[in-house]
Amino acid sequence: MTPETIAKLDEVFSIGGSDEEACFYANIGKTTLYNYQQEHPEFVERKEALKERPVLKARQTVVQKLGESYSNAMDYLSRKRKLEFSARSELTGANGGPLEISGVDITVRK
Repeated sequence: MTPETIAKLDEVFSIGGSDEEACFYANIGKTTLYNYQQEHPEFVERKEALKERPVLKARQTVVQKLGESYSNAMDYLSRKRKLEFSARSELTGANGGPLEISGVDITVRK
């Protein structure tokens, strides 16, 4: 595990890459990575932190773009506050009556 190998691993982890992808890019086996992690637990913490970078960047982009359109804002709200902002559909039969499938009433009442 040379400094160059660790730098290659960091590069892949910082774009959210998997252990397999990082090992392929750094030209090492997974066993080498896992043995190194056992000997250097601080590396595992760094790896997990690096893997979160793309998620944080995406969150920043979402929040920065909220004001650009109504659609952006509603998409965000429908995911963060589902009960209040998600689109819901109610299905009814003819004239608002219960749905029937092959003559079976599937009305559910609470």
